Amino acid sequence: MRLTQKIKVLIVVVVSLFFSLSIAEAGVSGGFIESAGSFKFGDDKAEKNDTNLLELRAQLRYRAYPEILEEYSGEAFIKFEVLADGYDESVSPIVREGWLSLSPVDFMDIKAGRQIVTWGTGDMLFVNDLFPKDYLSFFIGRDDEYLKLPIDGLKVSLFGEKLSTDIIVMPVFTPNNSLIGERLSIFDPISGRIAGEELDRFYEMPPKTPRNLVTAIRVYRSYRGVESALYFYDGFYGEPKGIIDPLRERFFYPRLRSYGASLRGALFGGIANIEGAYYDSRDDSDGSNASVENSSMRVLAGFERELPRNIGLGLQYMVDKLLDYGAYKRNLDPTAKARDEFRSLLTVRLTKLLMADTLRLSLFNFYSPTDSDDYLRISAAYDIDDNIKATLGGNFFTGKYDHTEFGQLEGNDNLYLRVRYSF
Repeated sequence: MRLTQKIKVLIVVVVSLFFSLSIAEAGVSGGFIESAGSFKFGDDKAEKNDTNLLELRAQLRYRAYPEILEEYSGEAFIKFEVLADGYDESVSPIVREGWLSLSPVDFMDIKAGRQIVTWGTGDMLFVNDLFPKDYLSFFIGRDDEYLKLPIDGLKVSLFGEKLSTDIIVMPVFTPNNSLIGERLSIFDPISGRIAGEELDRFYEMPPKTPRNLVTAIRVYRSYRGVESALYFYDGFYGEPKGIIDPLRERFFYPRLRSYGASLRGALFGGIANIEGAYYDSRDDSDGSNASVENSSMRVLAGFERELPRNIGLGLQYMVDKLLDYGAYKRNLDPTAKARDEFRSLLTVRLTKLLMADTLRLSLFNFYSPTDSDDYLRISAAYDIDDNIKATLGGNFFTGKYDHTEFGQLEGNDNLYLRVRYSF
């Protein structure tokens, strides 16, 4: 790390400590300072082959209850971060969350601004949760909370005796933070090879017009211990699954409309869940356009329970079926890698608490029998004291083919260490 970058990092630390001490009584509800780094090994072609994570992050959370909005149970919240990134040699301010909530009537909550939204029943697998994700953070060793990206929008929650409803409106579409060759080398379908820093693509965002408003609705209830929900989403794929110009590698985000449902409840001494969704690819309704993602159906079933000796077990099985598969095969470029009609994915989570629950061991494994690839996440998190936590972990990828989801990442194995001081 260059001297100028070290000076910037030092400034971040000093400013963060100043804030944590000087305004602790001014509504600040907490925060942390975290240092994170990784050691990367493999034969990948990313920009830097020795690491993909080298950063110092400071976060403050501020919560206030404005007197002017006391009648409506008003609450304001902001989660602000400063990130000193040694990989990019940059320092960036980040508003992770910033919202205002009101309860104008007993049966309604309104939240407006930047917020994190999560729904569905999956554990690290998402069927009806089509809100943006940060998969780069997920694969390089950042905390799990950074898998979810915030949205900028309005959330209205309506509560009834039998049914409750969440309505979310996003004026501007927010895509996933996809893998594009930065920090992690990936498979390039255009060239048909693994590529890293040289991967140069252009992603065309949907125009900011009323027609491109993104909406999501969830209707849910709990009856006799069973949680059920219906879902609707009208917006765009989170990944650039449309090709404008393959020669110049220009991609776009096709329109997507999704309909889904889920159930979750107690079963066999644990918790079972099932969830499904139909993805309607609005720009390729009959599957005849080889440049746009086909419609599909996705089903997820899961089960979790506590085992003896403080061991937690979680199992999931998901199947993704590509619709109009015949049309897809007929219109596919003969040189392109064909997808399977069915893709299956099995996950296993194991957790173990030790040393009076101050040490948490975790293993999470993704395995696809159809793709013949695998992704293993392991970590050990230790609470050194009430304020300091150290996490050592690793991400390991294997695969038979270069073009599958985890097979393309085989050269990106990494070990990481995070140390966080919370206040």
